[in-house]
Amino acid sequence: MRVGRTYTSHLNLETKQHELLGMDLGEGVPRRALVMGLVLYLVWAGPLLLLFGFPSKVTFTFYFLPPLLTVVYGTQKSRVVDRRWNVTRWSIGARYLVLGHRPIISGGRRAATRGEWISRRARWSGRTELLVESPLGGLLERWLGAEEAVPTGAGAPIRLAARPRLYGPDAVARAHGRKALQHQEGKAS
Repeated sequence: MRVGRTYTSHLNLETKQHELLGMDLGEGVPRRALVMGLVLYLVWAGPLLLLFGFPSKVTFTFYFLPPLLTVVYGTQKSRVVDRRWNVTRWSIGARYLVLGHRPIISGGRRAATRGEWISRRARWSGRTELLVESPLGGLLERWLGAEEAVPTGAGAPIRLAARPRLYGPDAVARAHGRKALQHQEGKAS
């Protein structure tokens, strides 16, 4: 397995907000985290306000804590892919489970056929039994689809008929001599 290393991570500059509405935020909070928190809070609290009205002292925690925890843990660097936030990994994983995986073939030159996709049931393979036993089992059973064989998408193995050739220093010198001679002839004409 190949491992890539990025030595320019010190160039990853992030702007910080040091003051907000007259309050001092100390060493500063990353602005991307603040914007994500604001958007997440509006998306979370907006429907709750429409459904249940303004929060009371008891329900304030339910309005405020889920977006806060998501931002605090979601904006930390992922342990798996250090260039991503945790929220990116979570969203890619959720997208894979819900929408699926469509392979990229030849750098996107050819679209994957429906048979090359991984079915929903195959993606949820370890959790299928637990989901079907839940109260929404029938609905989830229809959503997961029928069991089908997972297509491998692979054909017969490719046999390579390459013959390695080993050139010694004398052959390399002759080839270099021919190249130099051709180069001199090109200058003369």
